[in-house]
Amino acid sequence: MKIPFLSVCALVLSGCATDPAPSEQLRLTEQAIVQARAVGATEQVPALRQAEDKLANATAAMKDRDYRRARLQAEQAELDARYAEAQVLNDKSELQLNELNRRIARLREQLGALR
Repeated sequence: MKIPFLSVCALVLSGCATDPAPSEQLRLTEQAIVQARAVGATEQVPALRQAEDKLANATAAMKDRDYRRARLQAEQAELDARYAEAQVLNDKSELQLNELNRRIARLREQLGALR
């Protein structure tokens, strides 16, 4: 009686343990890294470095057929890449805002001098 029960448990557990290859997630992650670079993220942005490291780990896990680890690393890498992109865009926006504020201050000075 114990052998069939153990066999069923083993089959159920082995069915849960096999994750599909996260090929689509790897593609999305690579796209996110390309997009982050396109807006100006470089290796100096820590989140981009982390994304690239995690993508490398995901690729290695794929080769080892550890699809669960590959998926998790690829998902984390995608989030890191999107965060790097957001950081760069935020920094650029702040620079533009500072420049606009400088121009406004200069115009106010010029207007004050005309009075």
